[in-house]
Amino acid sequence: MVYHSSFVDEEGVTKACGCPLLPLKSHIKGPAPASDQDRTDIVDEAITFFRANVFFRNFDIKSSADKLLIYLTFYINVALKRLEGRRTLAEGTKAIINLGLEKVPVPGEPNFPFPGLFALPQSQKEAEMTLRVAGSENHIEC
Repeated sequence: MVYHSSFVDEEGVTKACGCPLLPLKSHIKGPAPASDQDRTDIVDEAITFFRANVFFRNFDIKSSADKLLIYLTFYINVALKRLEGRRTLAEGTKAIINLGLEKVPVPGEPNFPFPGLFALPQSQKEAEMTLRVAGSENHIEC
C-alpha cells in the first residue's frame, strides 16, 4: 500500500509551481511557514514513509502534498546515495551539507527530475519563490 500525505487540506496554503509550501520544523525563516517542533511535518512523513514508498512504481496522486512527498522521497534517495562509502560522521555531514549547497533544478529547467509533476512558474515572483524553496533557504532539522 502506498502511503499518502496527511496534509490534504489545502485552504490557505501558498503554492509555488503547484507545490504547497507546507509548515516545516525550522528555526530559519524561509518561504514556508514554521511548524511546531512537536508536530509532524511533510519531511517527517517523507522519512517515515520512505522505506515503503520506494518499492512502488506507481503512485496515485491524491493531493499536491503527495507531489511534494514524491519529490522529498527522491531527494532522500539522492542524499542516501551521497552517503554511500562515507565512513565517518564528519564525511557524511560534509556530503549532506555539500548536497544542500548545490543548485537544484526547478520545474521548467532541463534537469528537473519530474517534468510535468509540478506546473511551470506563472510569474517571476513564483519562479524566485521556487528557487528559494529549492535553494536550501528553509533548512530542515531532523
